Amino acid sequence: MKILVADDERHIRDTIVDFLKLEGIEACAAENGLSARRMLETEVFKAAVIDLRMPHIDGLSLLKWIQEEGPAIPVIMISAYGDIKDAVEAMKIGARDYIVKPFDPEELVIRIKRIIENQDLKDRVELGKQEGSEFEDWIGESPPLIEIKKLVEKIAPTNSTVLITGESGTGKELIARTIHRLSPRAGAAFVDINIGGMPENLLESELFGYERGAFTGADSRKIGMFELASSGTIFLDEIGDMPAQLQVKLLRVIQERKMYRLGGTRSIPVDARILAATNRNLEDRIKQGSFREDLYYRLNVIRIEVPPLKGCREDIPILTGHFINKLSNKIGRPIRGIDPEALKSLESYRFPGNIRELENIIERAVILAETDTIRLKDLGLATDTPRFRIKSGTLDQIQKQAIIEALGSWEGNRTKAAEELGISRQTLLNKIKEYGLE
Repeated sequence: MKILVADDERHIRDTIVDFLKLEGIEACAAENGLSARRMLETEVFKAAVIDLRMPHIDGLSLLKWIQEEGPAIPVIMISAYGDIKDAVEAMKIGARDYIVKPFDPEELVIRIKRIIENQDLKDRVELGKQEGSEFEDWIGESPPLIEIKKLVEKIAPTNSTVLITGESGTGKELIARTIHRLSPRAGAAFVDINIGGMPENLLESELFGYERGAFTGADSRKIGMFELASSGTIFLDEIGDMPAQLQVKLLRVIQERKMYRLGGTRSIPVDARILAATNRNLEDRIKQGSFREDLYYRLNVIRIEVPPLKGCREDIPILTGHFINKLSNKIGRPIRGIDPEALKSLESYRFPGNIRELENIIERAVILAETDTIRLKDLGLATDTPRFRIKSGTLDQIQKQAIIEALGSWEGNRTKAAEELGISRQTLLNKIKEYGLE
């Protein structure tokens, strides 16, 4: 971090430079506005402290040049005059702060650090408003996301089956769509179906279609999703919830690359790349007998594990900026940004609902914000505390209390409670029985 100090009074600029160096901040001095401008054109600075009255180019003129043509850095103006008109003019032009001589050097350092911190937060949020190229919908620069991008680039040109795993709301469908978009099949259909959101009797006909007269009410032929995805990609979301009977049929489709419509006798070739996703632990479901091991190995040719948002916290400011830009346009509220305190609160939040929850939080904040900047109270997180706190006691006592809290927070929903605790549903059921919580 390097700061530019421009003041025509040598003892003042030297005092500021020396004090900044004592605080571990690199600083360079310019004796007038013209010298400061030359330095700004050739060196990189995080911020500038500029005197209002200087020869050759005065402080206001230099500030105007910075705002219109120079580097995008925050500026603090200083002056011996304390003229309120000058202060108002400097702030209108774009100065971040204004301080009157004589001043306490320690106070100046505090102000410099504050505006740099706020600028860094703003820059990180602004990244979220930038669009990518082939990964135009991907927002974030965390190491896990970068690794996933590299993997997607490698596997997209192939026809290999891909299993995408991760918690709900982490963007598994986005990854699947990106694989399709980057593949040779991009010109054909991308067909997606949520296995867990459909009754078993309807799921089979949706996947494979049916012939006229196959069952009561089948008045005409229906083309299934595997046929619709011909030459393209089919995305089987929440594959861990697929009923056992249909797991057998899916396994046969993958092995033989052909299928039959319900009520049909003619085999139909299947030319669709299969991508699957789940928020379940399929290894545990295999042990429980609810998921076929042979199907698992057919699906798990290439695996992409998507981390939760709490594992990619450096992406939160970028995602926040993206959602503010997206939702303020959608809702019609001119929201310009987010207060640093509010952003820090988001960065420390645990996000059980992951990226989807962050988007919902920002949508609510955009609607409720009373100004053009989202503040802490707009987020609804001010009273948020970790749901499970570390308590004293034996391991069994701590585990029992965590289970009680999880079940209570999810109104007894054992599947959701297990996901929150990071264990399988069967493990939770065993613990409930062990601790007498039935």
